[in-house]
Amino acid sequence: MDGTLVDSEKLWDVVLAEAAQQLGGQLTAEQRTALVGSNMAVTSRRLLEIAGRAVTDEAAGEVADRMRVRTAELFSGALPWQPGAREALEALRAAGVPCALVTSTERGLTELALDTIGREFFAATVCGDEVDGQNKPHPEPYLRAARLLGVDPGACAAVEDSPVGAASAEAAGCAVLVVESDVPVDRGPRRIFRPSLVGVDAGELRRLIRRR
Repeated sequence: MDGTLVDSEKLWDVVLAEAAQQLGGQLTAEQRTALVGSNMAVTSRRLLEIAGRAVTDEAAGEVADRMRVRTAELFSGALPWQPGAREALEALRAAGVPCALVTSTERGLTELALDTIGREFFAATVCGDEVDGQNKPHPEPYLRAARLLGVDPGACAAVEDSPVGAASAEAAGCAVLVVESDVPVDRGPRRIFRPSLVGVDAGELRRLIRRR
């Protein structure tokens, strides 16, 4: 979702910078890049480490709660689409291709984002707080999505923008279409790269699956 369908990573930049400052720390560009695609639990603990604070469940929970409140404020407005993303979803829906949203963002915040993106595009959604701690780059998020769709992961094409997301989808057995957003993603034999989602439709994703 973040960085792939909507350009929400810039909103996360605001949330993370503010959270780090509240802890008395400051994120470097490298530290921010390393957090792209991470879930809330990982992020809150990493922010405590960066600020030199004790990393406890209680402290991490407090940081995460503050981040949720701030993110909800930012997600309550309209989220800007990435180029070609909405058109790609519309094309897949028109072709009868079932889609699942697989995101590290928690359910509550994802529901806010779906007010902009549109729930009607997805037959299933998998959020970062619904995979029993097995978040990206673990394959479970994409394996769960495939189970919910009732299909073999090998018959799925995943669209990703982050290194952890691409690794998760690849480990699950999906073909991976990578559209880099804020961070570079390593090349790989099962990964196809595109500059944007402009022109992506069911036919292109079928070709991607056959190529892998």
